[in-house]
Amino acid sequence: MSLFPYDSTVNILPQDGEVYYYGQVFNQIQANDLMKKLTESIQWKNDEVKIFGKTHITGRKVSWYGDKPYIYSYAGSEKTALLWTKELLEIKEMIEELTQTNYNSCLLNYYHHGNESMGWHRDNERILKKNAPIASVSFGAIRDFQFRHIETKEKKSLQLGHGSLLIMAGQTQDNWQHQLPKRKKVEKPRVNLTFRTILD
Repeated sequence: MSLFPYDSTVNILPQDGEVYYYGQVFNQIQANDLMKKLTESIQWKNDEVKIFGKTHITGRKVSWYGDKPYIYSYAGSEKTALLWTKELLEIKEMIEELTQTNYNSCLLNYYHHGNESMGWHRDNERILKKNAPIASVSFGAIRDFQFRHIETKEKKSLQLGHGSLLIMAGQTQDNWQHQLPKRKKVEKPRVNLTFRTILD
């Protein structure tokens, strides 16, 4: 494990939420190994989202894991959680130790290159425990990650590195949207894991 190059106690957001960036928490060898295992062992599927009543199949692939077969619905799509893999449990246990928070589920996204993205949204579905921390772990290509206040439209941006950890907590999902914008110059893949707490 590498030393944190960032001050994980500093809130990135100026108001109405809490976001903490730990930087790289898995060293290069660990991160490379986990990236390979996740791309090969996870049951990836292209995501289906509904926009203005029409169903779209994304290039980005997703998967949903948890303690139990939790049902998770967003953007007109419904998923049933698979049970944890060995690698996911190892990552989860390390993140729980670092953040002193327990998580019972994880949504994974696989972006093959910079043309695959995620638009502005909030992780505020009713099934998620309100104001509970969401731990975002990234492997692979360095990508920009942005926040936008829903009222003031103020933006904050940072780059999420290979093997890094970001925590979104407090009222962040009430007041801020976030997105992973397209970056055409990015040619390498990225895998992102967001550990969450589902109401049981």
